[in-house]
Amino acid sequence: MTGRDGGYVVPAESDPLNGVGGLKKKGSGSRSWILLDSSGQEVVLDVDKYAIMHRVQIHARDLRILDPLLSYPSTILGRERAIVLNLEHIKAIITSEEVLLRDPLDDNVVPIVEDLRRRLKPLTDNREVNGDGKDLLAQHDETGEEDGALKITDSPFEFRALEVALEAICSFLSARTIELESAVYPALDMLTSKISSRNLDRVRKLKSQMTRLTARVQKVRDELEQLLDDDDDMADLYLSRKMAGASPVSGSGAASWFLASPTIGSKISKASRASIATMRGDENDVEELEMLLEAYFMQIDGTLNKLTTLREYIDNTEDYINIQLDNHRNQLIQLELFLSAGTVSLSIYSLVAGIFGMNIPYTWNDDHGYMFKWVVICTGIFCAVLFVLIMSYARYKGLVGS
Repeated sequence: MTGRDGGYVVPAESDPLNGVGGLKKKGSGSRSWILLDSSGQEVVLDVDKYAIMHRVQIHARDLRILDPLLSYPSTILGRERAIVLNLEHIKAIITSEEVLLRDPLDDNVVPIVEDLRRRLKPLTDNREVNGDGKDLLAQHDETGEEDGALKITDSPFEFRALEVALEAICSFLSARTIELESAVYPALDMLTSKISSRNLDRVRKLKSQMTRLTARVQKVRDELEQLLDDDDDMADLYLSRKMAGASPVSGSGAASWFLASPTIGSKISKASRASIATMRGDENDVEELEMLLEAYFMQIDGTLNKLTTLREYIDNTEDYINIQLDNHRNQLIQLELFLSAGTVSLSIYSLVAGIFGMNIPYTWNDDHGYMFKWVVICTGIFCAVLFVLIMSYARYKGLVGS
């Protein structure tokens, strides 16, 4: 079935065997999206980028950030009617009434879809009733007004969706960090106990993984820090506040892709109406979003601190390995000096033996048979004394350890 924008619309099913929305894997290409709205309904879409641009009213350059074939860094962009979210594998467009999530059948995205289903339910679906069938939240509001207690208010839809995405990416990066830690520490301990090519190559690969992961975590942290430092950027994410003065039915004539009722796409849910009502205050008040971003900023900063500690541990291990290697080199140099001194000493002995071994007739050796014994003894003593003198000089200069 085709929608008004020419996109292929696939109604969401609840069959867990076929994955998200019951869509088969042949529909999980780069054009596959899942749409979840504030009323709790969801639809799996297979549309082109122009239909998405027309629906959420964003530019092509913003949608290009979500292209999985292009390598864009983590980004959170606030636009007039949407929030463009690109956090690692989480590629989503959030409006004041709905969430468009790309590639819902991806293994890393499926848990996020399930979390969105659970967290984006309308407030009426999550209410509890007492034994008499009375709404507990309504009862709490009535008593709260009398006692001066604060009433329970629902956060804006876009903030709930943004919180799900931030929680997912922080948990994902934290899990990757824990996995890396569990692999790095044993590898480093093994390397310190035995320096071998295999252990060195293993540590090198783990260090490369840590460098890449640190860059990913650093980018997410920088993006959150940039938002926290600029109140105007945070104000751009208040979509419900910006839509508060607009009519519930958009004048853009955007098509509704939900098949259950023709009025579902145009109506505003009760939860969103309540959230809009709460956002009619000061337009410069970004305290709620600031607290939300600060919470996940602290979490991602803690993950970055873990990676920083891990890098310091690796650097300390490398320094220790270098000290060990330098010590081995020094021992080899001392051995080489010892052998060189012995070679010089024995060369004197070889010189004397070479002189007396010449086949030249001479008369001073006649009737003096004891000369051979004294020549051997004296030459040996001279070579030993020379070797001791060389080693004593080297020890005096600090070239040989005591």
